[in-house]
Amino acid sequence: MTDPRILVLIPARMAATRLPGKPLLDIAGLPMIVHVLRRAREAGIGRVAVATDTPEIAAAVTTHGGEVVMTRADHPSGSDRIHEALGKLDPKGEAEIVVNLQGDFPTIRPDNIRSVLAPLADPAVDIATLAARIHTEEEATNPNVVKAVGSPISPVRLRALYFTRATAPWGDGPRYHHIGLYAYRRAALERFVSLPPSPLEQQEKLEQLRALEAGMRIDIGIVDTVPRGVDTPADLETARRILADAGKSLNG
Repeated sequence: MTDPRILVLIPARMAATRLPGKPLLDIAGLPMIVHVLRRAREAGIGRVAVATDTPEIAAAVTTHGGEVVMTRADHPSGSDRIHEALGKLDPKGEAEIVVNLQGDFPTIRPDNIRSVLAPLADPAVDIATLAARIHTEEEATNPNVVKAVGSPISPVRLRALYFTRATAPWGDGPRYHHIGLYAYRRAALERFVSLPPSPLEQQEKLEQLRALEAGMRIDIGIVDTVPRGVDTPADLETARRILADAGKSLNG
């Protein structure tokens, strides 16, 4: 039984420049967005819907039994898109927590999706997200890998201080790869989308810095794996291999 207070929203659009039509690309016989939808359902935490402005994406989702909410085409970010979707799906305000699951995480594990809720057990936390420890120098120095910098609260939790594309923090000790999955308290999402883009957000090209600059609290759950986002043709081939192998093991 899923929790009616939790809404899992998957923003999806066709405008990716490096992989045109990304949500509908075939992976192991299904569109990528359908894989993400299935992982969200398997997590079993709440109602799941895809928020899109594209009829082709909507058709793919409904064909596979998913729920869709159509949103405007001019949203600057996924957060703005899920905020509009929230208002349409839940006008009475019954949902208290909104999970923003990116539509290009076809290999994300359902337990990772569940893990993002844990920090919100603390009423002082506005937004929860995830990170995994970095184990290679290539990952530590890659500007496409966003690093989460935070103060340890427990072995599996950080209070976020900063997010950056740079190699950080300096010196010996752990570094963490940020995973772009968020759980917002409803009021926090509403406040976040009402704020203008912040200076550090614009400099680093990282939306979550807007929340930190506004004094909102983000806590980070530490998990043991990083789901592969699909941004390049190489990422797509990796996801195809992973999910083809998973299908073979399930069917074998």
